[in-house]
Amino acid sequence: MTEPTGFCTSTAPADVVRRQYIASANGDLEALRATLADDVEWTEMAGFPLAGTYRTPGGVTSGVMERLGRDWDGWTAHDDTYVVDGENVVVLARYTATNKATAKDIDVRVAHHFIVRGGRIVRFEQFVDTAKVREAMSD
Repeated sequence: MTEPTGFCTSTAPADVVRRQYIASANGDLEALRATLADDVEWTEMAGFPLAGTYRTPGGVTSGVMERLGRDWDGWTAHDDTYVVDGENVVVLARYTATNKATAKDIDVRVAHHFIVRGGRIVRFEQFVDTAKVREAMSD
């Protein structure tokens, strides 16, 4: 998918969120951190292996993305539907990956809620079927 001119510098909430997904898919943690506010609050859902709230761009990438990379091959959030209301962006997506310990695959639907202010993500909340993720992690 080709992004429109100005996409890389746009502060529109959906563009900021899309850049975060692209950076994540490319494993570009520096670009991902650039989409996050200094005081970001990033919440992984209760029951998810990385459940909890992470703060600061470095805290998010080390606490979530780097850990996912250690435990899963090919962890990708495939964003497909965006619902935007002002600073709120809800994305319907799909996680795909293979657990390194069990070699089991996941392909699970997920919803993400972002709040974007001043061209940066200030809050994130994940909604996912955590049982399906944990099932892929057990023998």
